[in-house]
Amino acid sequence: MKNELLLNLEKIHSTELGVERVRKNIDLDTADVIEWCKRKIENADDIIRKGKNWYVSVDNVVITINAHSFTIITAHKCHV
Repeated sequence: MKNELLLNLEKIHSTELGVERVRKNIDLDTADVIEWCKRKIENADDIIRKGKNWYVSVDNVVITINAHSFTIITAHKCHV
C-alpha cells in the first residue's frame, strides 16, 4: 500500500528559496530540483512522517517535505 506522500507526488512543489536550499545543502547540479526530488521519493529507501513533515531517505540524502502543503522544505546529506 502506498503512503499519502507517494499518492500525492503531483502536488509536491517548493519555493525559490527551498529549491536553492536543496541545491546548496546537497551540492545538487540539476535544472529541475522538484523533478529530481520526485524521482528520489519514488525510489525512497524509507519514508517516515513525524508530526507535520515527511522525511524521505534515499541515496544518503534526507528530503524534508511539509505533510499538509507537500512543499519541499530542505534536503541534507546523511553522514555515514
